[in-house]
Amino acid sequence: MTEGEFDAALDDALALANGAVPAGARHDAASGPYGAGRAPGAGDAYDGPYDAGGETPDHAHARGTAPDNPPGTGSPADTGNPSGTGSTPPVGTPSPAASRTPDPAPVAPCPWHTARAIARRAAPGPLPPETAPLGEALGRTLAGPLAALTDLPSFDTSAMDGWAVSGPGPWHLDHPGDAPGILAGHVPTAPLADGHAIAIATGARVPAGATAVLRSEHGEVREMTDGRTRLYALRPASPGQDIRPRGQECRSGDQLLASGALVTPAVLGLAAAAGYDELTTYPRPRVDVFVLGDELLRHGLPHEGRIRDALGPMLGPWLQALGAEAAAPRHLADDPDTLYEAIASSRADVVITTGGTAGGPVDHVHPTLHRLGSEVLVDGVEVRPGHPMLLARITPHRHLVGLPGNPLAAVSGLLTLAEPLLRTLSARRAPAPYRTPLWSSVHGHPRDTRLVPVSYRDDDRYGLMAEPLHFHGPAMLRGIAAADALAVIPPGGGDRGTEVELLELPWAADWSPPGATPPYGPSGGAG
Repeated sequence: MTEGEFDAALDDALALANGAVPAGARHDAASGPYGAGRAPGAGDAYDGPYDAGGETPDHAHARGTAPDNPPGTGSPADTGNPSGTGSTPPVGTPSPAASRTPDPAPVAPCPWHTARAIARRAAPGPLPPETAPLGEALGRTLAGPLAALTDLPSFDTSAMDGWAVSGPGPWHLDHPGDAPGILAGHVPTAPLADGHAIAIATGARVPAGATAVLRSEHGEVREMTDGRTRLYALRPASPGQDIRPRGQECRSGDQLLASGALVTPAVLGLAAAAGYDELTTYPRPRVDVFVLGDELLRHGLPHEGRIRDALGPMLGPWLQALGAEAAAPRHLADDPDTLYEAIASSRADVVITTGGTAGGPVDHVHPTLHRLGSEVLVDGVEVRPGHPMLLARITPHRHLVGLPGNPLAAVSGLLTLAEPLLRTLSARRAPAPYRTPLWSSVHGHPRDTRLVPVSYRDDDRYGLMAEPLHFHGPAMLRGIAAADALAVIPPGGGDRGTEVELLELPWAADWSPPGATPPYGPSGGAG
């Protein structure tokens, strides 16, 4: 597909998401409002060979099996908000549903790659840059080039412990015996005369007149018969040897890093060496996480039909790894007014909900977005697990990502919609697409993309390969907990040796918990 064709397809997908009819769309009886050949709920209970044991719908636990887009999705025109700004009514404003506003018709789910492109373009750009102390800049993105404020090094520096020498040896040794010579942080008081040497430490400023530094292991001090001390070289000391000249690394004003560079620990060190106390960066997007479900327990073992919340402990650190500033998750009851008030009162850049995106009796996300006058950008994605995920624009600069309630389905939604959106808001560059051959064959869904946890293995023929892992059902986390990446399996599946796109996980390269500081993987987040 050419870039123009992809843009046209993307525009059509956006039109569908907002209830419009894209150019060239088919309206025969076979297509219907769900897309070609797709009836309401088609494929939602498919349990073919692509998922051993059958893949159930990806909504939270027992939240119904209605079509991907239940009544209440809403386009701006349907909610009395023709501008599409998604302005938030005050908390407590009566729902438009109370006045019998007709709900919009369901729309077709997006192809997986199209959904990610829509999420990447959903925000107009990164958040406004701000200046932060070095200690707060870690994990952010530079909002402008990093230019050196000084020469590095800023003076001629000794690269070794030894002696600063002037001219060819042997040399008269100044300050022999226990005298320390020139130490780091000290300024030599006098030039070094020709034929003389003085002890010097690594990092110390080389005195004027010095022609080289003789390493301590390459020199020998001898007491002469006249009572004087001389230094002899066991190896020749060529001019400039073991001296780091001023400006060797950079000159003042040189560009060290381009705008958009991720501030890693090494970047902090470079910035400090170049004279910076603070950096101008794009801030981390603020994220509120609302975990929905009366059946969820926060402590202890499952009992009496209730289960443990797996998403609350997982999403915060994962979002931090993607460059966001995530608040502690809030657990909300299955009540439409509670959800409405939580979303309407949030001031986060992105709101993430878990569960409630299908059409069951307690699935309130769609009606709440309709009530808020939000602009739905993605309503269902052709991906397994996770197809009932959604993306909406609450206001021009605030978005909501609705994740399915099943754990692996939620991970799918996180990487499909939240990750590209957060990259745009934080100005993080997306890594280049990465492809690896499959270690073994993977069954494919007849129509949808599959995201399958994989681990890396070495092979004599193919080199690095992706081995599909077991326990990849939508409600399972055992596979993803042992995975290095998620393999993007196209419809129809792939055989051993077939190259597939990988979404690498942030902790795939020896990640360790950093507390409140975002961890960094090889790509700073999933690809």
